[in-house]
Amino acid sequence: MNSAADSADRVARLTATLEAALQPVNLAIRDDSAAHAGHAGAREGGHFHVQIASKQFVGLAPLARHRLVYDAVASLMGRDIHALSIDARLP
Repeated sequence: MNSAADSADRVARLTATLEAALQPVNLAIRDDSAAHAGHAGAREGGHFHVQIASKQFVGLAPLARHRLVYDAVASLMGRDIHALSIDARLP
């Protein structure tokens, strides 16, 4: 499988996981992996930026929102995701 297919598969898994866990009203995922090519950790997964808004974030501090996102994608860490940047917003 080529790297473009790997990236698309990883984004699809990340999208499906976040949608199932957090029912976002807005979700945008950017794959930043190409900017980290050659980085040793890049072999264990991609580098992603997630912008997400969910009703589940209402009443939560930003750190708690990030924890919800990390909890949701825990099964993907180290396999599909090496690094994750999160912008967790209120709807």
